Amino acid sequence: MRRGRRLAVDVGDARIGVASSDPDGLLATPVETVPGRDVPAAQRRLAALVAEYEPLEVVVGLPRSLSGGEGPAAAKVRAFATQLAGNVHPVPVRLVDERMSTVTAAQGMRASGVSAKKGRSRIDQAAAVVILQSALETERTSGGPPGQCVEVVI
Repeated sequence: MRRGRRLAVDVGDARIGVASSDPDGLLATPVETVPGRDVPAAQRRLAALVAEYEPLEVVVGLPRSLSGGEGPAAAKVRAFATQLAGNVHPVPVRLVDERMSTVTAAQGMRASGVSAKKGRSRIDQAAAVVILQSALETERTSGGPPGQCVEVVI
């Protein structure tokens, strides 16, 4: 397991959830929810978070269908991740499968007594935590970085 903090990003149309790991890669915790409708502002805020947290890498959840295919949402996230990679270079950005992360996060929040209406912005952070925990577990079991590295377009 590589030592270093990671940031995870759950990209949505309205909101973008952000989570961070500890330097040992053991635990993921929520950071904040970034408004997603203004993409340039969201990109600036994420770049500022990368500068603040100094992560080893940024993990972005790639929404795939249950069959593993990619649709319009995945294409949108790929484009967002490519732009982010250019903004935070030389910190690598990696795409990881995020199937069911929001559903898992919402179920966990409901189980802990948080209402859907009150917890909307926190669900995005919780989804980023689920994405990051999954990426950390993948790295622990495989011995290699999770997902696919995004090519930097400068």
